Amino acid sequence: AEFPTVAFKACTQQQSRNLKQSRLSVATAPEEVLSGGACVGADCLLRVLANYSRSGEVKTTITVGVVGYPNVGKSSLINSLKRSRACGVGAMPGVTRCLQAVQLDRHIQLLDCPGVIMDSAAPPDAAPLRGALAPQRLRDPLGPAAAILRRCPPEQVGGG
Repeated sequence: AEFPTVAFKACTQQQSRNLKQSRLSVATAPEEVLSGGACVGADCLLRVLANYSRSGEVKTTITVGVVGYPNVGKSSLINSLKRSRACGVGAMPGVTRCLQAVQLDRHIQLLDCPGVIMDSAAPPDAAPLRGALAPQRLRDPLGPAAAILRRCPPEQVGGG
């Protein structure tokens, strides 16, 4: 009741309008629906958002921030709920560069945010591993590669 969790799969279709939504829940959807391009789980998520926009018998306007690591599907989630390409998406991190407000309906506004990386004591070589930098923008790929190798057990890296 306090922290609802909704299984959701964003739409992967390339068209700009009328992105397909499946009416099935993720739990009951067959494999061909889950592996297809349609969004799955939108009805449930929209219901949760609509419930938050109700205050007793009165509907109020809510603004929901979509926040997370770079390149995890924040913009795709918004596009799937809106059923159109309201936000730019791409395979590389950094497509969303500033906050963007998208009106879902009269009572719900979604905020698309750039990816968030929490500052940590990790060495700078670890930044690409957290999605903070696109691999093509690395000056020296050896540092991140070494960071990956340090995290892997030697028997997995040996290939034997």
